[in-house]
Amino acid sequence: MHPPKHPRRTMSALAATVLATAFVFTVATAANAATLLSDDFDDGNAGGWSTSGGSWSVSSGVYSQSGTGASAKASAGQTSWTTATVSARVRPNTFSGNGSRGVGVTARVQSTSSFYALVVTPTAVQLRKGATTTLASASFTATPGTWYTLSLSATGGSLVGSVNGSTVVTASDASYSTGRAGLLANYTAGSFDDVVVTDAAGPSPSQPQSPSQPGSPSSSGPPSQSQSQSQNPQPPTGILGWATQAGGTTGGSGGPTVTVSTWADLRTQAQAAGTRTILVDGMLSGSGTIEVTANKTIRGVGANSGVSGTTLNIEDMHPANVIIQNLNIRGVPGGDAIQIENATHIWLDHNTMQSTIESDVDFYDGMIDMTHAADYITVSYNIVRNHWKTSLVGHSDGNGSEDIGHLRITYHHNWFDRTFERSPRVRFGETVHVFNNYYTNVNNNADSYAIASTENAGLLVEANVFENVQQACWSASGYADSGPGRLVARNNSLTNSGPCEVNGTVAALPYSYSPENVGTVKASVTANAGTGRI
Repeated sequence: MHPPKHPRRTMSALAATVLATAFVFTVATAANAATLLSDDFDDGNAGGWSTSGGSWSVSSGVYSQSGTGASAKASAGQTSWTTATVSARVRPNTFSGNGSRGVGVTARVQSTSSFYALVVTPTAVQLRKGATTTLASASFTATPGTWYTLSLSATGGSLVGSVNGSTVVTASDASYSTGRAGLLANYTAGSFDDVVVTDAAGPSPSQPQSPSQPGSPSSSGPPSQSQSQSQNPQPPTGILGWATQAGGTTGGSGGPTVTVSTWADLRTQAQAAGTRTILVDGMLSGSGTIEVTANKTIRGVGANSGVSGTTLNIEDMHPANVIIQNLNIRGVPGGDAIQIENATHIWLDHNTMQSTIESDVDFYDGMIDMTHAADYITVSYNIVRNHWKTSLVGHSDGNGSEDIGHLRITYHHNWFDRTFERSPRVRFGETVHVFNNYYTNVNNNADSYAIASTENAGLLVEANVFENVQQACWSASGYADSGPGRLVARNNSLTNSGPCEVNGTVAALPYSYSPENVGTVKASVTANAGTGRI
């Protein structure tokens, strides 16, 4: 990979908002946008609240839970509430060692195990169902001692979570239709204030923005790239996997469409600000890097259009919201064909990517490399052929502080032919989902392999077909100088191939999918992958 062209940028965000009105605990009966419950705890007590676990008390007008040894919960209100928006100021005070622990607000609480929650952890904002199921997640840094305003709206089957006034996670789930409101301190000491519950419906679930961090600039003025994504909420047909999470990936949907027939025009359009679909007409050859900016779809015309000799670079955007589709992509001297760094929400679909294998070892780097906390990416129905360092996930063994909690990627229905390693090789990412892919002739030498899980990454490898593959998967043994990872294998088919080494367990996936029967994967992939098939 070539080095980044510019310094890492921090996420643009909104300034933290604080509820300014003093509230007393009431239960209202009005209908339209009525306040169902409010409590600022200034009366020195938590009358009306029931608790489970932890050590709860009110001091100086703040409701706090001081323990870190339990999943502590407090709830109030009516079990019959349906549409509800629960808002509160929340402050994590002490996180326990597990990175999934956090504090938040709950809605539709039916019991200590049946509820919806919006939780901030040290590295993420999460929408949860119950204690263990994550419905949606977005990157976020929660600092102990800092107040955050959280809002969780439940409207029908739609759940919308906001932090400091910005919608950041959405999900659909109909498990719980009614219930109380509450507060959650999951193995975390935390404080809560200014709780407000209304019967107003939340914002549209298709409007995620970057989560607001304290001390960031105000959001007044022109909309940011992440805000403009909400103007084009409908995802293209066929997308599934991680790219659908935390708001989804829509690319240039809703913007103008332009057609380019020269490399220079492609670079101009791809690097321009604004939402657009760029149609590539013909094989465009150039030298250097094309920096793809946010809210773009780049799609080839017909079966024979694409780019050669250039890197498509997607970097430092949250979300990037980029789709690259139906392109022939050929090797790049000294660099990656598609390079994704510190960027989220990307769909790579129905491309054909190849290089000349004889010179590939010294001449080319990766075809699809995703590093530096890249996240929410789907790689589907691509053909990658005659390449060595195919798809690296995770920059280096020493980059865990940046990568852990990110690198969530789905690979499905791709054809990897004569790709002698890294299809993919993963560090730290979890859960990387590799299903219904077809691997052929990965056997150049004794070190050839298809998939490697290293540095405690978590991979789910299911219903893939391996034919003539030296080693299907590495995990418990690590790879090269990298330590072991975790890998769960299900229903794979291996013909004249080395084993798929398994190790440990991996986290559950938050999205729905139906893996194809492994017996039909070969025919399905060869018939549908690559350019000219959409």
